Amino acid sequence: MHRGTGTGTRRPATLAAGTTALLTMLMTACSAGGDGTGGGAVDGPPRDGGTLRVAIAKEPECLDPHQSPTEASRLLARPILDSLVHQTAKGAFEPWLAKSWTISPDGLTYTLTLRDDVTFTDGTRFDASAVVANLDHVVAPATKSLLASSLISAYRSSRAVDAHTAEIRLKRPDAGFLGTLAQPNLGIESPATLKGSPSALCKRIVGTGPFRTTGGLVTQKGIDYTKNPAYAWAPKSAGHSGPAHLDAIQVQVVPDNAARSGALTSGQLDAATGLDATSTKQLAHTPGFTLHKSSFPGANYSYWPNTATGVLADVSVRKALRAGIDWSTIAQRVNFGQYPSAKGPLSDTTPGYDASQAAAYAYDPAEAARLLDTAGWTGRDSQGYRTKNGERLRVRHLWSDPSITNLAVQIQAAAKQLGVEFVEENVDGGTFVERLLAGDYEIIDTSFSSPSPDVLRVLFGKENIPTPARGISNNMARYDNPAVERLFTEAQRATGRTQELRIYGEVQRRVTADAAVLPVYSPVSTFAARTAVQGVGFTADGSVDLYPLWLAS
Repeated sequence: MHRGTGTGTRRPATLAAGTTALLTMLMTACSAGGDGTGGGAVDGPPRDGGTLRVAIAKEPECLDPHQSPTEASRLLARPILDSLVHQTAKGAFEPWLAKSWTISPDGLTYTLTLRDDVTFTDGTRFDASAVVANLDHVVAPATKSLLASSLISAYRSSRAVDAHTAEIRLKRPDAGFLGTLAQPNLGIESPATLKGSPSALCKRIVGTGPFRTTGGLVTQKGIDYTKNPAYAWAPKSAGHSGPAHLDAIQVQVVPDNAARSGALTSGQLDAATGLDATSTKQLAHTPGFTLHKSSFPGANYSYWPNTATGVLADVSVRKALRAGIDWSTIAQRVNFGQYPSAKGPLSDTTPGYDASQAAAYAYDPAEAARLLDTAGWTGRDSQGYRTKNGERLRVRHLWSDPSITNLAVQIQAAAKQLGVEFVEENVDGGTFVERLLAGDYEIIDTSFSSPSPDVLRVLFGKENIPTPARGISNNMARYDNPAVERLFTEAQRATGRTQELRIYGEVQRRVTADAAVLPVYSPVSTFAARTAVQGVGFTADGSVDLYPLWLAS
């Protein structure tokens, strides 16, 4: 299971012939290039026309990526929204809506020269005032941004120097600012729509992208897109700059994995995303279909211990869980070897991944037993669980997603062998959020895709600990290390990529030393499709790129 925040809930959906869906999973990251098996490329140039029918697993609670932190939101918004800057599959930055940019020597002022030939699909001209309106919208309290505002926490203000020059001022240097501008969460929306209510934007957004939507996101159904015929400003690496090849895309949310897979193989769909390991393994060897896949960059799917309170506030207990549960073997068993095992806070496709820490994540039950003894959990009760002062070593695992059941049960069994009782608390979405904000859990699970090592700040920065006052945020480990906070400040002030990555390498070493995360596996973005679906590739954040797709038949 791959999630942006772990707060998403599933809704039932039915699939009828002729209605369908798109895309899968979020927030987004930095490796790309598809690995297709089971089919081949079709000879000849791309064909224009046709409607792509796609099914996805999850419905975002809000379509607007300025508000929502979820992968589903970013994926469904990207066909509509362009960004100021584009990040290539290899991590380089290139012009998009901004033709060029300069950065002041002190790193506090970004001056962007904008394209002068871009129009929103509602007819509004794209200009510098639109840039100002979007950045101000992201940080406005009324937007209640759950991710985008934290990504630009260094933002102070912006102004239109002239119609096609925007100046952005920061409160402090931020070496990752260009990368942030490239993310879908900072996608540029029509200023006319930003004047509306946040709830209206959750249903429908307007951008300058290759597709547009009239009906917007429909609850328990999905979203339909039609081609933007005026589109002519794709980034250079896109391969072509004109309108999309497809006339339309029909996207339906189908939570049930078997229903998505069955609809694809029976011809009701052209493609499906987010299929489980069993289905992808079968489809990879099914004639007439191709399994395209790309590893998500960012944080691995992990168990995140509450480092602030409870039994896991003790680093020795956290280290014991890390060493005493064979996370890798369990993940490979549950996922049929379809996802790589995780050996650190970041996936190995993330820029700046530090491979030197892999040994710290090795399975070592003897060391785990020693650590628990040292922590004082030396007693045993009648069921074999460790005790201290008559209290059982109990860990409450808070979750709200049925798809992780098999994995959770196997981890629970492995913890019992170690003498630790995992209490599985599968709750509804509202209860999950309430307890997340209160810190009422010992462990929680999620992944978080991002094309930048700055995701470490999002996941481990003190300012991102979820609280009732702050709202949902992504430091679910509730990790607060002053030394790491200083490193985050240094990383934002880095004057070059090499320096930035070196600092984030040290962050990974500190987080590993504190056992602030228990990695399980590296999520993989999958796009299973008929072989007639051509032009498949993945963006820097690991999601499928809809713009170049075309249908051979």
